[in-house]
Amino acid sequence: MSKKLIPKRLVEISLFNIAAMQPDELIRDGEQAYRRRLEKAADSILESGAKIIMLTGPSSSGKTTTSIELAETLQQRGTPAQVLSLDNFFIGAENYPILPNGNKDYESPATLDMPEINRCLAELNEKGATDAPVYDFAHERRADYRQHIDLHGGVCIMEGIHALNPLLTELLPEDGVFYIYAGLREEYACEGIRTISTREIRLCRRVLRDMMTRGHSPEKTLAMWNDVLEGENQYVRIYKPRADLILDTSFTYELGVMAGLVDKALHMLDPNCPYYERMEQAAALFADVRKIPVSSVPKDSMLREFYGAFHNE
Repeated sequence: MSKKLIPKRLVEISLFNIAAMQPDELIRDGEQAYRRRLEKAADSILESGAKIIMLTGPSSSGKTTTSIELAETLQQRGTPAQVLSLDNFFIGAENYPILPNGNKDYESPATLDMPEINRCLAELNEKGATDAPVYDFAHERRADYRQHIDLHGGVCIMEGIHALNPLLTELLPEDGVFYIYAGLREEYACEGIRTISTREIRLCRRVLRDMMTRGHSPEKTLAMWNDVLEGENQYVRIYKPRADLILDTSFTYELGVMAGLVDKALHMLDPNCPYYERMEQAAALFADVRKIPVSSVPKDSMLREFYGAFHNE
């Protein structure tokens, strides 16, 4: 996987529907494949000898939970590992740059305190410990306390959309950093023609997660989506070639889980909403997909990041 692009897989929806007739087997295979990918990633990290692991990926690629799962995989190997989110280095919403359309640019690296990131990473690399800031999302500003991080001889996984930006690691030795790009590598087709892209899967993941866990209406998420994609093109994808490893965060069975949930988002929208048609188009893509109950998603699955709040429905 190192320094090599993993080609996207194109799965026929008709074949998926056949496999989904035995959902338990499909789910087990998907979860085991993801665990094997984590194990290979842990192997690569340990072989590199790096203390600092920088993990990025586009919106709703599962990078946050994948970072946690990867840390646990390393810990099971006897290597202490901690996750540090770049979100904690936000400078505060009142200081964010403004886009030409008047919206705040939440995707820009200018939202981050670069000198503070450089300081914390340098201390972690040289001393194995640092005091990092904590961001107060409720008030959109930095909290008045800090978090102490001690690697205990292990590694730090820093995750966030700008993790592969060279400005973050410019003070570190090249051999002291390992770079990971997490992203979906599976798309879906009807008679060989792609109908559901990884971008569409990520949009639906984000809409469903945000409406259940972040208090965002589907309309708010859809309104931000074009800015998110533009930010990814400008600030995330251009650094993908820096990755030492591409980590696949696709789960084939997720297609069936999503098919059973997308209508919930559509029904939350007013038909007169300017984004209703966009959500209607997304929901229509799953019309012929065999549904898999969200309750089937294992409790320890990475997909709980997006669907865990639906389990009690």
